Amino acid sequence: MTTTGENAPGSGTSTPMVKAVNVWKSFGHVDVLKGIDLEVRRGEVMTLLGPSGSGKSTFLRLINHLETLSGGRLYVDGELIGYSERNGRLHELPPSAVERRRAEIGMVFQRFNLFPHMTALRNVMEAPIGVRRERRDVVQQRAMELLDRVGLAHRASSYPGALSGGQQQRVAIARALAMKPKLMLFDEPTSALDPELVGEVLDVMKDLARSGMTMIVVTHEIGFAREVADHAVFIDDGVVVESGNPLQVLTDPRHSRTQAFLSKVL
Repeated sequence: MTTTGENAPGSGTSTPMVKAVNVWKSFGHVDVLKGIDLEVRRGEVMTLLGPSGSGKSTFLRLINHLETLSGGRLYVDGELIGYSERNGRLHELPPSAVERRRAEIGMVFQRFNLFPHMTALRNVMEAPIGVRRERRDVVQQRAMELLDRVGLAHRASSYPGALSGGQQQRVAIARALAMKPKLMLFDEPTSALDPELVGEVLDVMKDLARSGMTMIVVTHEIGFAREVADHAVFIDDGVVVESGNPLQVLTDPRHSRTQAFLSKVL
């Protein structure tokens, strides 16, 4: 799955959902990502593993153009995200074009970031109405269906402050799904939860995986990676150290750095 191709992917069902080609990201003089090459196929679940500060979350933020590239190319569904390319050089797109492409990518963060003054239902409805100008009645029906899917239809009128952390994160997932994304990004979605609430969020993510949603998940939940992921990638110090079948990577890693990391988290 890891590739080093130089050309933009073509269109069609064989096009990878995500293709990273020699992706670099620097903050000042610090290189956080150092030439990442990855492909994620449609319908695939990829987990990104690694120690804190290894560049995993930065990579997700680049996919959603919440950060700008320092080098390389990053494609989602065959299109550069955040840029156009002319004569071999990248040119950043205007904000309106970036927003249109970003709207096709759902992202769930460590913190839930719900609007505290809106009910769970209104939180889920806000983006389709505000960004895509969809009809309120259509959006409300879809939002209720999504809240039901994450097991929270009965809390539609509740405000975030009245919900547990796990419930808030499930609302956040429903909110991301309300935009009908082609790709879902999860940045350690259970790290801010009490241990007894982790399972309810992972169950929703497992259901999404079974439905065929393409997902990239930054997580320390090794059990989830082993059970659900199609591909596991271990990143350390801004480079891909090891990638492959989750059972192989997690139970019989070839690289000593992967072995050392897993010995601490398993």
